[in-house]
Amino acid sequence: MGVETLFGAYDENLKNLETQFNVRIRTDGHDLVVEGDEADVERAERVIVQLCGLLRAGYQFSKGDVKTATQLVARDATVELRDYFLRSALRPAGKRQVSPKSVNQRRYLDAIDRYDIVFGIGPAGTGKTYLAMAQAVAYLLAKKVTRIILTRPAVEAGEKLGFLPGDLQEKVNPYLRPLFDALYDMMEIERADRLFERGTIEIAPIAFMRGRTLNDAFVILDEAQNTTSEQMKMFLTRLGFGSKAVITGDITQIDLPTGRTSGVIEAMNIVSDIEGIAFIRFDERDVVRHRLVQDIVKAYEAFSIGNGSSRPSAK
Repeated sequence: MGVETLFGAYDENLKNLETQFNVRIRTDGHDLVVEGDEADVERAERVIVQLCGLLRAGYQFSKGDVKTATQLVARDATVELRDYFLRSALRPAGKRQVSPKSVNQRRYLDAIDRYDIVFGIGPAGTGKTYLAMAQAVAYLLAKKVTRIILTRPAVEAGEKLGFLPGDLQEKVNPYLRPLFDALYDMMEIERADRLFERGTIEIAPIAFMRGRTLNDAFVILDEAQNTTSEQMKMFLTRLGFGSKAVITGDITQIDLPTGRTSGVIEAMNIVSDIEGIAFIRFDERDVVRHRLVQDIVKAYEAFSIGNGSSRPSAK
């Protein structure tokens, strides 16, 4: 794989570099010539040199990696791309290499390694759930935990599952689909299904967590903005020895009835000063979906602020 990999289809990556850093890039034989203001040229060259180094190190670029690298250097000219694309890369079960695509995603992965409870708060598409699942599978395969437990509020305001057909797992599965999708990205479906059968990977609506103590487990609570105060307190006090908990939520999309306090917003103000608990806040710059998703998140944020909507904040 040569340096042409960095150009992208129809030189789209070079065009992105030109736009991002306000430079002009042309080829001269086997060389790239970058023209523009000195500071802009230095930043563009920094991206190109570091990406070529990653190629030589054997990194297999996936779609969007070059754009991610460009954005990282644009935000912080001193960034070392190897930290994002090599040192932090996860390959949980050999299927897919998972790397942080933003500064906050890198902080998120580091926080999960360092802390036993981590809150990932931010809009859709920022990798909160996906990266948590990647870490969970990596921890399980490395035998750092003995099981993975996936949970979330099953319906908008509570756990009203009775009207749904099927057994408990069939009732809960639709609500855990994002977690399943991430899991199957990390691991072959047959292998994952065997782990479900053995109970090594378990799904549970949050209402069924009461009374349990979770030892040697990696627990992911997804869509935590829809937990009640009581549910969040109950969940946080389930953590046992040798366990980690990752709580993800988007506090701009709360489905609880009017008058009910979101458990995750309350927790942001109650437990934020406790040593051993980390809060990572994502924004539109961390969105790794279609480019338009970044713009949509930013537009809604501006609309919310313009209408004077109150926004919760942690200490």
